[in-house]
Amino acid sequence: MKQLQNQKGVALVVSLMFALICLAMILALLYFVLATTKNTGAQTRYRSSLEASYGGTDLLTKTVIPRLFSNYSTGYLSLMQDFGGSNTLNMTIGSKSVLKEKMFTDTADWSGLAMKTTNPKQSPDITFTLPGQNGSPGYKVYTKIVDTTKGVGLVDASGIDYLDSGIGVAGAGSATQTMRTPNIYTIEVQGEKATNPKEKASLSVVYAY
Repeated sequence: MKQLQNQKGVALVVSLMFALICLAMILALLYFVLATTKNTGAQTRYRSSLEASYGGTDLLTKTVIPRLFSNYSTGYLSLMQDFGGSNTLNMTIGSKSVLKEKMFTDTADWSGLAMKTTNPKQSPDITFTLPGQNGSPGYKVYTKIVDTTKGVGLVDASGIDYLDSGIGVAGAGSATQTMRTPNIYTIEVQGEKATNPKEKASLSVVYAY
């Protein structure tokens, strides 16, 4: 019987097709492994920057603002003494007068210098560096108050809302005290790696004191 079609080389073609399919599968697997590794590294770097932002927020709300609120001049000096040196946090305050204005006046009453962009890295109120582990450069934190709503009826500057004696309610006094409400601040915080500003994380914080 006469052969109508030459089938020589079919096995070679099939082998090459299987080889190409296997190569494509290996390349796809390598791509997914590399992509996963890259995403994991990016998430780790972001978490580190985010932790720096949280740490900066903690320092600002629990140490910096309470000191400045109790007595601005002495609080400023104590902050510079405790955290201003390069061997500590290298803390700097952008403008002493602008920060005071932001802390003690409503946003509507701020002057031109205070009403800047909300970007904490542009004209920041307070900047400091949180040290890294094992002598690494650490993370730089920029903070800025972008909105202030003054409280009413504040008798003291301790930040503690004491109950009054109740004499007005009991009838022993002619008037009751004004209900006390705290100052409310909106603060923008950005933490970034000191040696690579692209590794950063930002927070928007609403803080009452």
